[in-house]
Amino acid sequence: KQWLKWLSNSYTCGKCVFKGIRSSKFRHVFASPAKKELCYENVKITKNANDSQFCAVNPKFLAIVTETAGGGGFYVVPLEKYGRIEANYGRVCGHSGPVADLKWSPFNDNIIASCSDDCTIKLWYIPDEGVPKRGMNDCFMTLNEHKRRVTFIEWHPTSDNILASVGFDHLIFIWKTNSGEVVHTINCHTDTIHSISFNREGSLIATTSKDKILRVIDPLRAEVLECGIGHEGSKASKVVFLGDSGRLFTTGFSKHSDRQWAVWSQYDLSRPLRMENIDSSSGVLFPFYDHDTKMVYVAGKGDGSIRYYEVINEPPWCYYISQYITGFPQRGLGVMPKRGLDVCKCEVFRFYKLHASKPLCEPISMIVPRKSHLFQADIYPDTLAPTPALTCDEWLKGKKRSPVLISMKTGACAKTHKPVIFNNDNSLANVNLNNDRKFIFLSQENIVDYRSKPYSDSNGSTVDDSQLRMSRKQLPWLHNNEHQQNSITIHDIVKKQHLPMASYVTLTDNENENVQLWHENEIYVPQDRDELIAAFRKQTKEIRLLQEQLEAKNRKIMELQAFIEKQFNN
Repeated sequence: KQWLKWLSNSYTCGKCVFKGIRSSKFRHVFASPAKKELCYENVKITKNANDSQFCAVNPKFLAIVTETAGGGGFYVVPLEKYGRIEANYGRVCGHSGPVADLKWSPFNDNIIASCSDDCTIKLWYIPDEGVPKRGMNDCFMTLNEHKRRVTFIEWHPTSDNILASVGFDHLIFIWKTNSGEVVHTINCHTDTIHSISFNREGSLIATTSKDKILRVIDPLRAEVLECGIGHEGSKASKVVFLGDSGRLFTTGFSKHSDRQWAVWSQYDLSRPLRMENIDSSSGVLFPFYDHDTKMVYVAGKGDGSIRYYEVINEPPWCYYISQYITGFPQRGLGVMPKRGLDVCKCEVFRFYKLHASKPLCEPISMIVPRKSHLFQADIYPDTLAPTPALTCDEWLKGKKRSPVLISMKTGACAKTHKPVIFNNDNSLANVNLNNDRKFIFLSQENIVDYRSKPYSDSNGSTVDDSQLRMSRKQLPWLHNNEHQQNSITIHDIVKKQHLPMASYVTLTDNENENVQLWHENEIYVPQDRDELIAAFRKQTKEIRLLQEQLEAKNRKIMELQAFIEKQFNN
């Protein structure tokens, strides 16, 4: 009785005795390493001391930097070829120095970029059947501008043919890869750059460097928007944007060499929103952010643990969930894009771990425990599609767009294939031969009721369900009379359907027009007379369509009433 009285008094005074349990869909996420027969063995992993991952993966290929003599090379293995890799397996060799970093193009699963200690960046086209047994020595583009070795490269998340590179000359170059020219040079660092990260729409860059300063940079103007003192330790620190939340996540070391993480606001880097110590190990920590689940995975080079946290939009900003611990240290980690995951197993993240003590690459899946094997829409929101939202010229003119999204229900395991055409001027052109048909196939939903259902069109005539399904398969731009020559066809998601379904949206841009995507919670305000006229015509067309649908509905109601009266009289 005394205990109950004390408990009631505590609640009456506004004191909560029990903290309770925070509600989250990802509290029980666990790591599931692949079986031995699903791993990649006999991989001669590089011993380079650079602070990069040495591994890149997409739904088609796995690329691993290897230890070679007299230059640099890497394996490119099709994902389905598990098991032991032959000693004479073909490699991609072309650099005269060790390869420091690899990145697959987010919009072409056959193009990979590599940087090296030989001060060059090379772009390679990998055929669908993989690297031939004799190896590959000829790249289709070499980017030469850095004066010292190149340490990191990063593709633009929304614009095609834009690549950022970081060198030991303290410079960041923004490349236009279809022409091989430098379009912007960022020269604001006074010491070695440790990491680089684009935000979700690619309008900002965040960097950490040896001078312990965390910077947020506008890549188009090459200006530092915000800067502040980051982690005060002497070892390398890393940074990643937390999607479009306006916050950054960094890992580094304290003055006393304790490993720590911190959350920052990109608008004020004078002090962190939160900073926590982890342990006293010496390995550099790498953050990996999943925007779909709002989770951050922190893995240390040289140790065998992977910690994962959940990010929220209010203090304390980040919650620790759990960690995956093994006795085998890792040299690097590759991350599979979300469209390459297995939705039937409720897989939300997948690492490809390069072991430091043995020649092995081991897939590790992060899984949400669910009893059902059906598609779980609450843990799989629309994710990044392998389609650029902008061309490189549009981005260079200052236009911004959010990334194109695709439903995981229809777009899981989506792959792209864009053949590369070699021109005499050493430039490349991407030809989308099968991409449109592939996305049409991915956008088709399963029809539950296969019985023929009559539909009424605007003229009152009935249309059979089979005819309706045939009309959906037609390309929308074949019967669109308003299609203009300068319009760009991209893929987007129609979010107002009962089921997620991929659609095809044509955005028409003018030269002096800043195009912005319309969101459900935003109100579009025309900026000039042309936009106002276009909005008026669009609204008029929609109103006319609604009126026709309403008239068809009224005719159908009258027909049903007459039919009911006839049946009643009989």
